[in-house]
Amino acid sequence: MAVPAQATSSQQLDERLRLSPGTSLRQTGVRRRFLSTTETAAELAAQACRRAMEDAGLDWDDIDCIVAASATMDQSLPYNAALIHAELGLSAQRTTTFDINASCLSFLAALDTMSYLVEAGRYRHVLLVSSDIATFGINWSNLREGGIFGDGAAAAVIRRTEEGGESAILSSKIETLSKGVHHCRIPAGGSRYHPRRELDQPFASLTVFQMDGKSVFKLASEALPDFTDKLLANAGVRMKDLAAVVPHQASQLALTHLSRRLDISPRQLVNIFPDYGNQVGASLPTALHLCLTQGRAKRGDTIMMLGTGAGLTMGGMVLTL
Repeated sequence: MAVPAQATSSQQLDERLRLSPGTSLRQTGVRRRFLSTTETAAELAAQACRRAMEDAGLDWDDIDCIVAASATMDQSLPYNAALIHAELGLSAQRTTTFDINASCLSFLAALDTMSYLVEAGRYRHVLLVSSDIATFGINWSNLREGGIFGDGAAAAVIRRTEEGGESAILSSKIETLSKGVHHCRIPAGGSRYHPRRELDQPFASLTVFQMDGKSVFKLASEALPDFTDKLLANAGVRMKDLAAVVPHQASQLALTHLSRRLDISPRQLVNIFPDYGNQVGASLPTALHLCLTQGRAKRGDTIMMLGTGAGLTMGGMVLTL
């Protein structure tokens, strides 16, 4: 994983926004977050990629494909993976690169999709990286919705399970409830809302994150229990069998509700939200990294990754590490 150099405490955020002491912590549940000042998403991604490669014990010649699984873009063109490839200094190396974007569930969607290509032998080693900088798209005047975010990156190398190995994806599922397509959005950034069009509001207001939090919460709360039951049933495991549940770190309210509604024990739930906030697409793999490095799950354990993202999209995966 990688985070920006600058950590911002809730007290510092109160001072920066000229709020009374304790306001940001009370409204967001984040006591510390990392916010980019000079770093680009590609720079953070490169840091995470290099660390993942070191952990995997591989050289860059071993990597067939680099997939950027991020929700935010450094720029409209070219795509993130090409920028990351250049940031890594691999311009002389012929590597397949492309993006897979499913908002906050981009890492999960990329892992699911690329697992088939690895299993089929199309690629030997795939480097997956999620890197998101939300700082510049946040409406800081609305702390309850915009102030929950932080910046960061996380990367992983995947390959086929070796002969006799236990590692496997037991079940995976991604569904989109597009009735919630407008619940979380940044309208600008494409051709639909463009400065050259006649717009009914200032363009600058379209460049920041907008969320109908109550509608998101209601839609996700209604759909997730049945979704999770089917995910576990397909894997042939029960919730109590899981060593850890690694959720997208949407908000503290969402994590608390998730654990209660799905009967996830405190021992199982991986909650990094108070110290990192919602890192968008990088949130889930960062939580997975910390789950592993802190010893909450180990090789051979069965875990579940779970979350929702803009779309409104639900996703989950049960896997044996």
